[in-house]
Amino acid sequence: MKIFYKTRATSVGGRDGHVALDDGSFGLDLVSFNNDNGKKGANPEQLFAMGYAACFDNALIHIIQQQKLQGVATKTSCAVGIGQKNDGGFALDIDLDVEVRGLDKSAAIELVKRGHDVCPYSDATRGNINVRLHVSLVDTFDI
Repeated sequence: MKIFYKTRATSVGGRDGHVALDDGSFGLDLVSFNNDNGKKGANPEQLFAMGYAACFDNALIHIIQQQKLQGVATKTSCAVGIGQKNDGGFALDIDLDVEVRGLDKSAAIELVKRGHDVCPYSDATRGNINVRLHVSLVDTFDI
């Protein structure tokens, strides 16, 4: 595989610590999802949701451009849950909600399925994290 890009981040203190990109361009304090001490910050599930949403939406844009689909656009939201498995370990649970403008329902579903085949996050989670795809048609996007 030819690597197009690689980045590195470092965390100190785990879920209640700090994480930053090693190049210094971005960093933030972390808090556990069950944070009740009022500390401000994000948690790893939120960061994963942001990355997956952006990556998946870009996979859709890539397909739209490849297929030269005029007037088609998407908006992707990603919900990430975390829970404990029966063996005591932890696992993620994901819902991808994709709004599609400019296609009929059948074509929109096919676009999202193809996006799930192309997206590197989807590829990384395939077979070990439950990912549900939800597709809706819209005329405009609310952001």
